[in-house]
Amino acid sequence: MLTSGWQALAVIASHPPCQYSVGKKPRNREGCTMFGRQASNRNVSESRRDLTTLAELVAALSSGLFTGAAVYINLVEHPARIQTGTRPALAEFAPSYKRATVTQVSLAVTGFLSALAAWRSRSDAGWLIGGGLLVSVIPFTALAILPTNKKLLDPATANDLELAEELLSRWGKLHAVRSFLSLASLLMFLFLLTKRRA
Repeated sequence: MLTSGWQALAVIASHPPCQYSVGKKPRNREGCTMFGRQASNRNVSESRRDLTTLAELVAALSSGLFTGAAVYINLVEHPARIQTGTRPALAEFAPSYKRATVTQVSLAVTGFLSALAAWRSRSDAGWLIGGGLLVSVIPFTALAILPTNKKLLDPATANDLELAEELLSRWGKLHAVRSFLSLASLLMFLFLLTKRRA
C-alpha cells in the first residue's frame, strides 16, 4: 500500500509542466496526461457547439430577412406599384426585380447552407426541413414565376395594357407562395431555437 502510494506520487511528480499546487490550476494543461486530454476534448466540443449555434442563428436570420422582404413586397410594394397605373408599374418592375433577385437568392442559399450545417451537427431533421422550405423558393421561381417575369420585362407588353395588368396580378399571387414558403421556414427555425433553449 505504502509503496503504491509513493509510486503514484512519483508519476505525478514526473510531469513538471503540470506544476501542481494547492488551490491553483495547472499552468500548462496540455502537458498533463490526465487532464490535458479532457481539456482538449472539452475545447473541441465547445468550439463545435459554438459553430452550430452560429449556423442556426445565420439560418434563422437569413430566413427572417427573406420573409420580411417577401411579405413587404406582397403587402406594400406590389399593391402600391399597381395603384400607380399599368405603365408606371411595368417601368418600376424591371429595376425592382433585378435588385430583389440578387438579394433573395443570396439569402435563400445562405439560409439553406447554414441550416444544412446545423442539421449535420445536431441531427435534427427540423433544420433540414426549414432549410428546404427556404431554398425551395428558387426552383419555384424558376419554374412558376420566371415565365411571367419574362413577359413583364418584355418591352412589347407595354403595348397591351390589358395583358400587362393580368400579368401583374398573376405575379402578385405567385409571389405570395414565396412569402408563404419563407414564412414557414422562419417559423420552423424559431420553433427549433425555442425548443433548444427550453
